[in-house]
Amino acid sequence: MINRTIHVLAVRDLQESSAYYRDVLGFSIKDIGDDGWRMFERDNCQIMAGHCPDSLPGAELGDHAYFAYFVLGDAEAYYSSITTNNADVTKTLRDEPWGMREFGIRTIDGHRIMFGQEID
Repeated sequence: MINRTIHVLAVRDLQESSAYYRDVLGFSIKDIGDDGWRMFERDNCQIMAGHCPDSLPGAELGDHAYFAYFVLGDAEAYYSSITTNNADVTKTLRDEPWGMREFGIRTIDGHRIMFGQEID
C-alpha cells in the first residue's frame, strides 16, 4: 500500500521556485533543515525541491515530461485562481473523452504538471 507520495524536483533557483509555488500555485513553503531544500505543500500534495543550479532545466526534458498529474475536486476553480496569478498554461481547461476535465501548466523551472477532475 502506498500511503502518500512526495515528488522530488531539481530547481535551478530555489528562491524563485519557492515564490512561484507560493504566489502562483498557492502552496505553502516549509524549511526542512537544509538550506538547499524546501518542501512545497498544498492539501495532500508535497513537492521537495532541491537547489541544483547546474541541472538540466525542466523545459529541456521534452513535451511529455510531466512530473505529476494532480486530481482536483474543482478543476475550474483552481484553473481560474492560477491563471489569475499568471500561470504558464500549456493546455487550457477542457473536457476530455477519457472522462477528465483537465489542464496543464509549465512551472517557472519548466517542469510540467497536469491537473484534472473526474467528470461526473
